[in-house]
Amino acid sequence: MSPAMINLAVESETKGGDDSIEIEFQKGVKHLCDKGITGVPSKYILPVPDQPKSSNGTWSVSNRNLKLPVIDFAELQGSSRSHAVNSLRKACEEFGFFHLVNHDIPRDLIENMIDVSKRFFDLPFEERSKYMSTEMRSPVRYGTSFNQNKDEVFCWRDLLKLSCNPLSDVLPFWPSSPADLRPAVVNYSKNTKLLYLMLTEAILESLGILVDSKKNENENDGLREFENGSQLIVLNCYPKCPEPDLTLGMHPHSDYGFLTLLLQDEVEGLQIQHEGRWVTVEPLPGSFVVNVGDHLEIFSNGRYSSVLHRVLVNSAKTRISVASLHSLPFESTVQPSPKLIDEANPRRYKDTNFASFLDYMSSREHKKKSFLESRKLT
Repeated sequence: MSPAMINLAVESETKGGDDSIEIEFQKGVKHLCDKGITGVPSKYILPVPDQPKSSNGTWSVSNRNLKLPVIDFAELQGSSRSHAVNSLRKACEEFGFFHLVNHDIPRDLIENMIDVSKRFFDLPFEERSKYMSTEMRSPVRYGTSFNQNKDEVFCWRDLLKLSCNPLSDVLPFWPSSPADLRPAVVNYSKNTKLLYLMLTEAILESLGILVDSKKNENENDGLREFENGSQLIVLNCYPKCPEPDLTLGMHPHSDYGFLTLLLQDEVEGLQIQHEGRWVTVEPLPGSFVVNVGDHLEIFSNGRYSSVLHRVLVNSAKTRISVASLHSLPFESTVQPSPKLIDEANPRRYKDTNFASFLDYMSSREHKKKSFLESRKLT
C-alpha cells in the first residue's frame, strides 16, 4: 500500500470502510511511518477536547515544566535513611512520582537497554510481527495502543511487552533478534528487580508497616511476599509524528501495579496531572522516574495515590522508553494492609488480583483510572 493510500485514513473514517487500511492500523505506528505516512490517520486522532493542547475544548497551552522530587537512593542505604524515607513519603503523598538518583545501576547497562530497544523497533516489520498478539495474557506481546481489540482511538506508540516471571520459563519466547536483546533485558530486569525490592522496603517503612531493617531484621516478614512478585518489562517506541497536536503517545492512565521504574531517552514527552493541570516532567539524566501504581494505592488504603499520566509525541524525534512494572505475584490478592485500617481509617478498596485486572482490561477501553475506580468501596 502506498503512502497516498494510507493517508486516505486521514480524510475518512475507517469504521466499516476499507479493510486494508484497518489492517495497516493493526500493524502499528512504526509500520505506518516506515511506509511514509504524511498525516495522522483518523484511527489515531483524538476528539478535540482530548487533544494534547486542548482543555475542555479550548486551546489553552500550559508551558509549565515540573521538577519532580528527587530521592537519593544512596541516602536510603546510609546514615541519612530516616531523612530519605521522610522525603519518599512526601513525594508519594504529594506527587505520586519522583526521580530516583544514585541507584547504582551501571550507566553502560542503562545505555545498552535504550540502544537494544531502538534496534528492535528498527527491525523489518516481518521480524517484529513474529511477536504480534492482541492477547493481554501473552508472556511476549508486540503491538500498538493499549487494547487493539477495544480502543476506539489508538495511541501513537508501539510496544514490546516481556513477562519476566520466571525468567527460565519465558526467556525462550522472547525475541531472538537483535542477538543481544535477551541478555540485555535479563541483566536489566535483575538489576531493576533488586532496586524495586529495596525501594519497596523503604516505602513500607514510610507507611509505618516495616521498621528500619538495620535496626530489627526480625520484624520485616511483610517484605517477603514482594520478593517473588511479578515483573513486566515494556519497551515503548513513540515514532515522530507528522501532526503531534492531534494524538498522544499514551492516553491518560494510571499504572496498575505497585511501582513502575521508567527509563527514558533524552526526548521529552512524559506529562503528569498535577494540581489539575497537565505538566511536562523535565528529564533528569541518569535517573529513573518512579511512580505509584494502582496496587500501591489499594495496599496503602489510599495514603499514596496513583497519578494520571500521558505521553506527548513530536514531529522531530522518535522517543524510546523502557518501563519496568512491578507488583505482588500474579496469583496474589491485592488488598489494603490491615496495619493501615482502623476505626478512623476504614477500608476503602475491595480485594483484587491480576486475573480481575486482565479480564477488565480485555473487555473495554483503558480509560484513566477506570479499573481502580471499580475497586473502590462506596
